[in-house]
Amino acid sequence: MSLSFFERLNLKVAKSNVGKYFRLEGSGVRRERIGSKFTIEIRAGLTTFVTMAYIISVNAMIVTDSGGTCVCDSTPDDPICLTNPSYASCLADLKLDLITATAAIACLSTLLMGLFANLPIGLAPGMGLNAYFTYTVVGFHGSKGIKYETALAAVFIEGILFVLLSMAGIRQWLARLIPQSIKVASGAGIGLYLCFIGMQRSAGIGLVGGDDATLVSLQGCILDAAGKCEPGSHMRSPTTWMGIFGLVVIAVCLQFRVRGAMLFGILLVSVLSWFRGTSITYFPRTENGDAMFEYFRKVVSFHPIKSTLGKMDFTFEGSEIIVAMITFLYVDIMDTTGTLYSMAKFGGYMARNGDFEGSSAAFLCDAASISVGAFFGLPPVTAYIESGAGISEGGKTGLTSLMTALLFFISLFFSPIFASFPPWATGPALIVVGSMMAKSVRAINWDYIGDAVPAFLTIALMPLTYSISYGLIAGIGTYAAINGVVWVLKLVSGGRIVPDDRDLREPWNTEEFTLENVLPGWVQRLICRARGLPYVDPFDKMEEEDRVAREQEALKMMKGQGFSDAKIEVDGQDSFDGPKHET
Repeated sequence: MSLSFFERLNLKVAKSNVGKYFRLEGSGVRRERIGSKFTIEIRAGLTTFVTMAYIISVNAMIVTDSGGTCVCDSTPDDPICLTNPSYASCLADLKLDLITATAAIACLSTLLMGLFANLPIGLAPGMGLNAYFTYTVVGFHGSKGIKYETALAAVFIEGILFVLLSMAGIRQWLARLIPQSIKVASGAGIGLYLCFIGMQRSAGIGLVGGDDATLVSLQGCILDAAGKCEPGSHMRSPTTWMGIFGLVVIAVCLQFRVRGAMLFGILLVSVLSWFRGTSITYFPRTENGDAMFEYFRKVVSFHPIKSTLGKMDFTFEGSEIIVAMITFLYVDIMDTTGTLYSMAKFGGYMARNGDFEGSSAAFLCDAASISVGAFFGLPPVTAYIESGAGISEGGKTGLTSLMTALLFFISLFFSPIFASFPPWATGPALIVVGSMMAKSVRAINWDYIGDAVPAFLTIALMPLTYSISYGLIAGIGTYAAINGVVWVLKLVSGGRIVPDDRDLREPWNTEEFTLENVLPGWVQRLICRARGLPYVDPFDKMEEEDRVAREQEALKMMKGQGFSDAKIEVDGQDSFDGPKHET
């Protein structure tokens, strides 16, 4: 049977040096990524980009609220320059600078992740981190007393510290210390977090929103001039129903295994929303809508960074900036570690030692991107949970990231188009990806309270606190508290006071928690060289151990069926002498 064009293309690329470097299926290299094909990686990269594209405009909008390098000539009547026309003009130019900077750092950081870590993970300035940078550290229009330039310097130094921690393997140690139940729960928690983002108005379909009495409530309403729901307009918003339509389209396409289902749903809703004069248009006939449409009509436009490049001020005064730097550091550690390990679990390339191949390179790429982003004038860069959309489309290698990076590079010149995907178009994809990630709850040990309660708090607090790091902190803290008390009681009672169901607890696999499995590869190579021993990659070692285990299991099964002294083929190889059938 003749191969189709795409099958021939996949086979040719897999056999090329590119395919071997990225370990595509059929490349013939060790530890090739099963199921990875060139065309699938390209489609996955497209999907990841489209689900992340909103960050180009959203991040620029949020950071612009800090005032950036614009100088506010405050007056008693207008202390934060809300009505100052010259300040507003400066902010408009600042926003264009930040659009370019966001697309540029997303391109560069994602490219590094794909080339050096070979992972399908997209990076960009972090949602949540950018809000903390703007509204807590610098303040709206610089109202908090810490200058924008000083905050950038703090982010730059935090990135350098992050690089050092990654090179020393401390991040890997921290990740390994997280119990397995918390790791599994973090995937489900991030799924709910994604779903929550996708249901809000700022980056989703607007189905839920704030409420003075209950914090959140069902909305989907029509907003008035002040941004509040009009009375009696709940679930009457055309854009909310358009988002629900997109959600149904994506779900039905996935049900019938349509390739590119998420990408198709996002593009369909986006194109329908670009027509003016409709109730679902992304460009209403208002001053802001007209400005957005005029920018959209340019199609091709490149705006060089003028006011934010290299604007760092290392003059630290007061303790507030030190606190901010420490906060950036620990939030980055928890957020990025949780995201990377959850994506590895979701993508199916988590090893049985609790690590994933390319983790050290991934941490270094993420850490270096933070300092480069600060040089561009941006808050900390982090791995994006929206990468799950590309992984669910079949992305398994760094080629997915390279495609995403290429599209971010193109967006530098087509930013009017790529910055115009409405949130109700990308929101449905986030909701669907969230549902896919939530299925990991099946692997949680619900039978033992010491595992179940910490896992549940991890899942619940990620969306409820709008923070991956707070969820992890709550889960790890309660795990240590509950199981620590149980351990102390057992110790002081001489083993007489123990829970009846203690045998149901999830064992902590200390056998895999060794220096060999935790230290970065370059440190392991130095140790081996100092001892005069050859360096063995731990993932190669695990693969060989798994192969031997499969051989032994096959031999045991064959002997049980009355075979002896023949060849048994395991994984396509004549691995060992096995049985001939006895007659």
